[in-house]
Amino acid sequence: MAGEEVQKPEAVAASAPEAEKPTEIATEPAAATEPEEAPKEAPKEAAENAPQEATETQEAAEIAPVEAAQVAPVEAVKEAPEEAPKQDSKEDASTPKQTPIAELWDAAKSNGHPEIWGVTLADPSTHIPTQIILQKYLNANDGDLVKAKDQLIKTLEWRAKTKPLDLVKKTFSKAKFEGLGYVTSYVGDASDATDPENKEVFTWNIYGGVKSIDETFGNLEEFIEWRVALMELALAELPLSTATKPITAEHDPYKIFQVHDYKSISFLRQSPVVKAASTETIRVFAQGYPELLKEKFFVNVPAIMGFMYALIKLFVAAKTARKFHPMSSGAGLAKEFGGGKTKVAGLGEKLPGAYGGKGDALDVLGKQPELE
Repeated sequence: MAGEEVQKPEAVAASAPEAEKPTEIATEPAAATEPEEAPKEAPKEAAENAPQEATETQEAAEIAPVEAAQVAPVEAVKEAPEEAPKQDSKEDASTPKQTPIAELWDAAKSNGHPEIWGVTLADPSTHIPTQIILQKYLNANDGDLVKAKDQLIKTLEWRAKTKPLDLVKKTFSKAKFEGLGYVTSYVGDASDATDPENKEVFTWNIYGGVKSIDETFGNLEEFIEWRVALMELALAELPLSTATKPITAEHDPYKIFQVHDYKSISFLRQSPVVKAASTETIRVFAQGYPELLKEKFFVNVPAIMGFMYALIKLFVAAKTARKFHPMSSGAGLAKEFGGGKTKVAGLGEKLPGAYGGKGDALDVLGKQPELE
């Protein structure tokens, strides 16, 4: 349905709104009050026993989780040792600090589930595909290690329970899902086959082809399983398992284009089963498939479907929402892939004729989950 991913989840994307970064506010230490000069005739002992005002630094009310773990509480003590033991200082200095990727790897190992998106996880210091996956979780959370670790663990738990790779082999109802979802891939210059940017992968959701709302969306669990199977088919097309170069927060070619076609759509926004399916898809994809959306095109969109964009904003980060492109006509889709958008030369012309290209139709070229 609309908005899954995503993506920071192809939703769930389905990826939550981008939170404002907490601001750390330090309160200025209270200045110590200098005691007035004692009268000459005052006893010397009284001056020596005059209380001295302690100065403390108060932490801000809001501290980012990862920062909070590193900030030790400040306690006022009457007698503090003049100098910390030298041995402890040496141990702290000699203890290497783990990288965020290494910490995520430790979290993954402790979970026990060995796989994400068809990649068997291994030591990221030597296994680039694992490094890429872990980096995606950091990127989806703007580098916040605590949030990235939480999302990673939830993904592993969900995959252990749901078994998405088994869903790819599952046979779904032809009457309910035939023609509703496809995966296509397009390759550029064959001489540069090792370049991940030389291949573009698309998922197509043809919701205008729904024959019965209750049949397709009525069984929510079955619909989500079918939609997950379609996503896993698309991930199998990405050259992720054979990757040889890491990604960064700024450059990540291991992403997918999504097209949602609402041509001839007959169901209205008031349908509770459609709303439930859309909401759950966005939630699942946002959680379990972060940083996999390149761009999403909503084509042949009727005005009444505007409610879906408001729904999407409740679940996905603002940077992800900027990747969404509603279009009133699907015939103009091919034109969106000019001007250096992709390294696959002539990508627009390779798309199906219904979308402005000259390529084969989806039911000829596209892959679907197994149907009977």
